[in-house]
This record gives sequence, structure tokens and C-alpha cells, in this order.
Amino acid sequence: MSALNASHVFVRIGEREIVCDASLSLNVGELVALVGPNGAGKTTLVNTICGVTPAHGGRIVFDGADITAIKTYQAARLGLARTFQIVQPFAEFSVRDNVAAAALFSRPGESLTVARKEAQRHLAFVGLEAQAAQAASTLTLAMRKRLELAKALAMRPKLLFLDEVNAGLNSAEVERATALIHQIAADGVTIVMIEHLMKVVLNICTRIAVLHNGQLIADGAPRDVIQNPAVVEAYLGKQYAQRNFARG
Repeated sequence: MSALNASHVFVRIGEREIVCDASLSLNVGELVALVGPNGAGKTTLVNTICGVTPAHGGRIVFDGADITAIKTYQAARLGLARTFQIVQPFAEFSVRDNVAAAALFSRPGESLTVARKEAQRHLAFVGLEAQAAQAASTLTLAMRKRLELAKALAMRPKLLFLDEVNAGLNSAEVERATALIHQIAADGVTIVMIEHLMKVVLNICTRIAVLHNGQLIADGAPRDVIQNPAVVEAYLGKQYAQRNFARG
């Protein structure tokens, strides 16, 4: 069953085309990696799907509805959620109220009491229950990343975009984050990860889509994609490819 179909999407910022005729389809329950060099247009494509950046061409359909011109609050209420690479919580809010605010953004009729109760549940899931009353400014980077994930989950996503959730984390923290992503996917949430750690991508993703210069140059099973000459040339490099081919 189709979750998302983005067809021939164009996005310009100023005079520059950041996304050029890109198409991406997702099935319900998939865990897909969106990879590519810095500046390839990955975050811009996600921003466009989520209503942050307008599309200048193409069509985006989510859960059967045309969302090409959607606003961010409308996207949230439909079940689209995302994390951000640069984590910027409400610093003086408590950790709990950061998550409650996300719940209220996606469901404005909900009471603060209910939102806080739900926030506590998501904080327990990501391992931040003990920090619930602390100011968000007191958290470490790894904790702030988990807070970002809890905020996204509070929006009850059908489709969740994770923008470099592992950036800046050590090996143990990456393993913990990966385990959480596995659990979220097991609950049936469709996930797209923007990720540079190929070890993580190959470990948990069922598909890889590769953007380069705003265009989709490959999309398929991980093993096929990492052997694609265009992907090796644009992103992975020959040394990486040779190491992985030797294993396989």
C-alpha cells in the first residue's frame, strides 16, 4: 500500500534549483534511507514534503491526498512528522513541555494535561523519563537528539522523517538510537532516514534512495545501490565500494 508518492518535484531557492525533477515513492511500513553528498537536496526535499519549503513543480500525494501546497501545521495533523539535523528545543521549557508542545501543535484541541501525560510516555520510550522536569538546555547532545525523537513521536506520525539523528553521537549512542528506530518501525510507522553512516543504513534500511545535485540517481535494495557505478562515483567512493564488494 502506498504511503507517499512525490512525482517530478522541483524546488528553487532564489535562482538555484535545489531539487530537480525528483520522484520518490514510499510504501506503508518501509524503512528507507535517503542519502547523498552534502548539498544534494535531501533536507530540501523533506522540507517540501512537510510543507516547510514550497514546491515549484511536481505533485506530492500522501495517504491518498494531494499535499503539494500543504502548510506545516496541516502536514502535522495528517501524520507527517520529522526531526531536524540541528536540534533546537525550547531551551527554557522543561523536557516534558517540549514534547507536550509538539503534541499540541499536531492536535490543537488536546488539553495540556493530556499532552503532558502523553509526553511522559514518549520520554520513557526514549530513555528521558528521569529528565522530564529539567530545562531542555541542560541536556547533552545525545539527550537532545532523543528529545527531538520524542517530540516527533508525540505528533503520532504515520510517516516519520529522521534528519541525521546519529550526527555527533558516539558508537554506543548510535546503537541506542538505532534500536529505537527499529522499535518505531516495528510499530508500523513508515520511516525515511537522511543518514551519512552507511553502516547504520545497511543495518536497518530495506531501501536506499540516492540524491545527487537535486536528482534521484538510484533507488533500490541496499546491496544493489551501493554497487551502482553512479552512486560510487557521486557519493560512496571507490574504496568504500571495493571493501563492501569484497565481503559479498
